[in-house]
Amino acid sequence: MFQQLGVIGCGLMGGSFALALKRQGLVKRVVGYSKSPSTTERAKRMGIIDVAAESALLAVAGSDLVLIAVPVSATETTLRAMRNLVEPGMLVMDVGSTKRDVVDAARRVLKERVVHFVPAHPIAGKEASGIDHADAGLYAGRQVILTPLAQTPPELVQRATDVWAAIGAQVLKMSPENHDAAFAAVSHLPHLLAFAYFSAVARQPAGRDFLSLAGPGFRDFTRIAASDPAVWRDILLANREEVIRQAQRFRHTLDAFEHVMRSGNAEALEDLIRSASEARAQWQMNQRR
Repeated sequence: MFQQLGVIGCGLMGGSFALALKRQGLVKRVVGYSKSPSTTERAKRMGIIDVAAESALLAVAGSDLVLIAVPVSATETTLRAMRNLVEPGMLVMDVGSTKRDVVDAARRVLKERVVHFVPAHPIAGKEASGIDHADAGLYAGRQVILTPLAQTPPELVQRATDVWAAIGAQVLKMSPENHDAAFAAVSHLPHLLAFAYFSAVARQPAGRDFLSLAGPGFRDFTRIAASDPAVWRDILLANREEVIRQAQRFRHTLDAFEHVMRSGNAEALEDLIRSASEARAQWQMNQRR
């Protein structure tokens, strides 16, 4: 059991983590900080946190577990605000969707204290954000990726693994570089495509009429285009090299589809579609195992 959890960023992710630990009896006290005092007061009224801290530093004071749940662009500033109270025995984690930039920031700011930091990325969330949507079951059955540094003590990595597993998550480990390459392909580029595609349809002269005819397939395909703009601005910029690399791969494949359509080659077009369809079916089958 942890004596005190310090949550910096009392939104959906931080609030859900606090609730999950409370439900499992893993923490005695939760101290929370957010830039907006009304958010921490709301979290306190909801029973998500026990004490509303006035600063990130005060949220860390006395904590043996700290979760940084802020936008990735605010990670370095947050680490700088709390670094003087990162002490032996403390486990510090984040929930950022990119990891190389987070690890670089931690190395710059925490220096020798970086050994207390275990970067994490829970593959969980909701379309609605904010403390009002915090959910103790948000991480149950979801993957959490840990990207520990080379100098991170194995016992601290195990401690991080144990706490996520205790709230129902499946924990995987990989390097920050492999993490960012993988999520550029399966998360970041899909969001970029959804933003671009919906904009391309909506901004056409007849876009309003087209959208009035859209069915379930269009809604499914474009659902993530409604994601938080500030959050995704930060993610796409932080991981832009990998996202652009994946965009180039996508553009090459799209060019291949366009080429066979222009040539009227029905057989080649069907082969391309079948290849994608079969690969998608196999992936879905593997997901169910």
